[in-house]
Amino acid sequence: MTRRPQKTLSDEDRVLWGLVARSAVPLKGRAQPPPIDVAEPAAIAPPAPSPSGPISQPQAKASLPAAPRSLDRPTLDKLARGRLPIEGRVDLHGMTQDEAYSLLFSFLHRAHAGGLRYVLVITGKGSSSGGDGVLRRSVPAWLATPAFRMFVSSHEHAARHHGGSGAIYVRLRRTR
Repeated sequence: MTRRPQKTLSDEDRVLWGLVARSAVPLKGRAQPPPIDVAEPAAIAPPAPSPSGPISQPQAKASLPAAPRSLDRPTLDKLARGRLPIEGRVDLHGMTQDEAYSLLFSFLHRAHAGGLRYVLVITGKGSSSGGDGVLRRSVPAWLATPAFRMFVSSHEHAARHHGGSGAIYVRLRRTR
């Protein structure tokens, strides 16, 4: 039997694994393992002060992109009718919030890096006991957080044949 070569984790996978590992609870009688040193993505450094002299006002930190807004009506209609391609899909059915958040973040990060523009996030409609699903309520709120603003330009509930209120069209920001 041949042994497969071990693969090393990319920085993105290491960050994702760190998020998952922090949420894990050890079995009874087992000690908590030491935390894994996860290198977070480097932050944008503020610009250096000008050599002409001291600056009277403090430099502002690099600002985040504006919060995602709703898709405009013409774009929404084109997506619903299939005139704009949906270039990627992710299905979050049956996942816990932590699992769904990690998967959604990594999916949107990869899609943005790959230059995709429109993706479909399937959350499901929730339990049959009459209440809204947890992911159905949570995902739009997550998309408006600073962590997702770097990737998401706008989002809106999908057309009925794409999942209706149990799915979300997401327009990703253009890559620079």
